[in-house]
Amino acid sequence: MTILVSVFGFAGRFAGDLLTSALGWASSLLFGRVPRSHQVFLVLMMAGSFLWLVLLLALVLPIVSSTLLAATPHPPFVDQAWLAAALLLGVILLPLGVGFAGYLVPSQGERPQGAAILVEIVRGYLLAPLIGGLLIFLAGVGIARKVRSKRHGWADVHVPIVVKPGGYDRMVADLRDALVDVGFAATAEDAPWVLTLPAQLLTRVAGNNVRQLRPDRLITLSAPDLNVGVYPSDIAISGAVAERTRARAAILSRLTWTSAHLTISAESQEIEDELAGLGIAGGATGGRLTADASARFAAIDERLMVLAVPTDEWDILFRLRLQVERDLLAGRRHKPVAPEPVPSPDVVDAAAGSVRGIARSDGPQQAGARADPLAAPVTGSRR
Repeated sequence: MTILVSVFGFAGRFAGDLLTSALGWASSLLFGRVPRSHQVFLVLMMAGSFLWLVLLLALVLPIVSSTLLAATPHPPFVDQAWLAAALLLGVILLPLGVGFAGYLVPSQGERPQGAAILVEIVRGYLLAPLIGGLLIFLAGVGIARKVRSKRHGWADVHVPIVVKPGGYDRMVADLRDALVDVGFAATAEDAPWVLTLPAQLLTRVAGNNVRQLRPDRLITLSAPDLNVGVYPSDIAISGAVAERTRARAAILSRLTWTSAHLTISAESQEIEDELAGLGIAGGATGGRLTADASARFAAIDERLMVLAVPTDEWDILFRLRLQVERDLLAGRRHKPVAPEPVPSPDVVDAAAGSVRGIARSDGPQQAGARADPLAAPVTGSRR
């Protein structure tokens, strides 16, 4: 019996970890990795929506409510009728809380005013069932993806990011270039419908305060034995150990110079932007570490000494600072990140069996050219 209890306990913990990971991936896919000031409101939206589904299920299925009542300590006067009334009240009022949390998602100056506030709160009656259903759906998709990866002997590595406004296309193009540079024949494709449909549904129902956190579409970078999902808040690298490790190194080395942040607090993102500007300015002077650059590095070092951010963010900033200084000392040049999306390079050289990036052009696509999923601009997630 002790052995059986231990086995069931281990299986339960494994299933719980798997479900928690899948739900985290689902929420990240729906809303992105947002600044810390927004996170509490998005968590309340997701928790309220999921709880609303549980209350509705308990109200519709008496066996569920009876089980909850029997398994929960309660005063003697609380019976099935009391529980049904409480469930009904929760089903009616909880969506208003979801809508109110959605109204609070933007910063103070960007929130709706006047009668629009009431519209955003009432919108919770649409958001609660939609977000709750999408979380369950995407959690199932996440579990299925993990099972498929295990079947192929793959594993996943995740790189948290925050795409800069209007920079999703540019980031995808840069990441594809990085993969091509290390020998992956990477091609850009629209993500499967099971990943894009939830975001489209949420975009149609949600107001601008929630909609602005979502991109118009998602892109997947594919290569033999490698799959890279590029989301507004996460880069999911799937593949065997050798391919996954090589792709991760290429992507992390390029993220410093693309249109994305690796941190989420405003203070950390300011330092990221300053470091990127330092690298670009150094490239304009021939990739040298000038006296002005040294002074700016010293000022950044002083800010890092007093920066009150989580340890993982501080580690990221220090790594970026060392990378920028290393690139300047090595004479490497970096181009400024364009504020608008740019078309990514087409790939060809079938005769040699290799893939190389073709120089970008800001002009219109020529007639008869192969359609590229990145050719049309994509709205990036906002901070």
